Amino acid sequence: MTAGIVISPLLPLPFIVVLATVGLILVVVALLRGASGTMIRFAVLAVLVLSLVNPRSVHEERQKQPDIGLIVVDRSASQAVEQRPAQTDQALAWLRAKLSHFDSLEMRTVEVRDRTAAVSNDRGTQLFTAINRGAGDIPRQRFAGAIVITDGQAHDHAAAAIPSGPVHVLLTGRPGETDRRLVVEQAPSYGIVGTEVSIVYRVEDRRAKGKTGFGTDLTRVVFSDGEREIARAQIPIGRSDKFTFTIDHAGPTVLQLEFDAVENELSTINNRALVNVNGVRDRLRVLLVSGKPHAGERTWRNLLKSDPSVDLVHFTILRPPEKDDFTPLNELALISFPVRELFNIKLREFDLVVFDRYLVRDILPPSYMRNIDNYVREGGALLLALGSEFSGVRSLFHTPLGQVMPAAPTGRVLERGFRPRLTTVGRRHPVTTELLAVAGSGDQPRWGRWFRQIEATVRSGITVLRGPGDTPLLVLDRVESGRVAQMLSDHIWLWARGFEGGGPHAELLRRLSHWLMKEPDLEEESLRAAVRGGKLIVKRRSLEDAPSEVTVTSPSGKRQVYVLETEADKLAVEAEETGLYRISDGARTALAVAGPLNPLEFSDLRATAEHLSQPIVASGGGLHWIIDGLPEFRRTRPGRDSAGKGWIGLVENHASVVTGITQTQLLPAFVFLPAMLLGLMVAWWREGR
Repeated sequence: MTAGIVISPLLPLPFIVVLATVGLILVVVALLRGASGTMIRFAVLAVLVLSLVNPRSVHEERQKQPDIGLIVVDRSASQAVEQRPAQTDQALAWLRAKLSHFDSLEMRTVEVRDRTAAVSNDRGTQLFTAINRGAGDIPRQRFAGAIVITDGQAHDHAAAAIPSGPVHVLLTGRPGETDRRLVVEQAPSYGIVGTEVSIVYRVEDRRAKGKTGFGTDLTRVVFSDGEREIARAQIPIGRSDKFTFTIDHAGPTVLQLEFDAVENELSTINNRALVNVNGVRDRLRVLLVSGKPHAGERTWRNLLKSDPSVDLVHFTILRPPEKDDFTPLNELALISFPVRELFNIKLREFDLVVFDRYLVRDILPPSYMRNIDNYVREGGALLLALGSEFSGVRSLFHTPLGQVMPAAPTGRVLERGFRPRLTTVGRRHPVTTELLAVAGSGDQPRWGRWFRQIEATVRSGITVLRGPGDTPLLVLDRVESGRVAQMLSDHIWLWARGFEGGGPHAELLRRLSHWLMKEPDLEEESLRAAVRGGKLIVKRRSLEDAPSEVTVTSPSGKRQVYVLETEADKLAVEAEETGLYRISDGARTALAVAGPLNPLEFSDLRATAEHLSQPIVASGGGLHWIIDGLPEFRRTRPGRDSAGKGWIGLVENHASVVTGITQTQLLPAFVFLPAMLLGLMVAWWREGR
């Protein structure tokens, strides 16, 4: 309980001051003139002023409140190396046991995590942000201080705001740690497919003062794309080096750089770095070879010309040899067509070659056909749109190009109305699975009919579309490093013209062309992974109707096996760690990066007091290494020292809360009114004499 006197003026205080001043002046004038009864009138004036000031006696009942302190535990990625987790748990248990003996002290625990696996921005360990956020929830008059368990790697120390209380630090790790790390100085974010890109990197040897390092000035760096090793290099420590490689496919390429670990190294987690280069195609070069004229000849040309990213070269036979009428060549064309340049010299510069109803007329010699055969086997793409000429003696199948065709003609041409249907495999294949939205779930599609199909026998590859009697209509195949597609009908133009409602010709031909050019999103056997919103999303696509096991390897090396069912080939698990995740189903490997490629948290793993010493001293706190022994704890008075050798202190504020108030008026009306009247009467009586 506390007691005191407060005033509660009945009139504005300035008015009371003016009234008292005027009265006092009059009293002084009366004294100077020797007037009788002056002191009595002064006493009346004093009673009047006191009554207007209205003094009160206040008695407060207070309840003592315990002080509140913070225990801030650093659980960032750098705290997971060596014995730091054990040191952190040991110090936390020690704190809770020792501080529980103080009755007037309440401790709150706050954990700090880097959270780079769940967010794209990399801010590292926001230690002081967490301290101030925790202290902001505590009343200022009850804050006893904060005790932080950390390795000293705080990335917001430059703009640290110090709370109104001591901040003590218990450092994990050990003084004078030494470590190596790999630094990527320059790396492109994208590259043109088929061109070279360069990465500038170096290996840093971070040594403590007085230490000589690891005894070698060279290290070996291994470059790998997933599980596939690309190259190796022997480089000097501390010097920048350059690695150049070729972007060989569209989409992301995650390149890993890793150097050999050495003995007594603090951690190998920062011995590797990741570079993500997105491969983009400059412009797709397509060679369209048109043979026998037909109604749908312009379907291919219109489709390819409508894409601004496609450079189309159209080779068409307008004057076959049998039409030769001895007209001079200089009257037929301004320039001769560069057949040799297209099919011999610059053939490998094309991303896709399309033959549309080509009829052998000895215009392209067999040597050019062998060039196309080699072009496909070495990684090229070939699309064959075939008509009735494919079943005749002048069929393209009878050229050297027939060796790479997955379907051989039987000699029959089926000419009756039918609707193309998806095969069982076609319903799962990425080229045709999107057609289900138009075809519907049943066996009879809702698109227009075709009226011609070339009967053929499938020798290799897979059939994704079928015609009447389950005859193959669209066959896809891989030939060594290249790909081939055979469309055994020339009536897809009916869909383009909208016959009987048309059909998804543009979507089919677009996806078919991109599959031939090895677009990663259209791989029929694929395993893909990505990290979104703190979750690792794994998607598996396969033509086989069977469940599959996938192994997820976290950045720390921890492995977990999951089963992907055929009905829902998708997996979503928490990505708690920052870094590179490897996902494998035994045949394929996918990579996914959680958080930034090279987190700020791994830039320096050494425990240090350098970043924290200045703000800690400014707050009045202390700093101790856990390895040297844990300090004792004391309660200190406000304004006194809160740290010393072997001990740290938490402020005892003696905070309290008012539970009740009792007020008593010192000059009640029944006292000061009679006193004033009595004083005035005595003054009048004294003046009357």
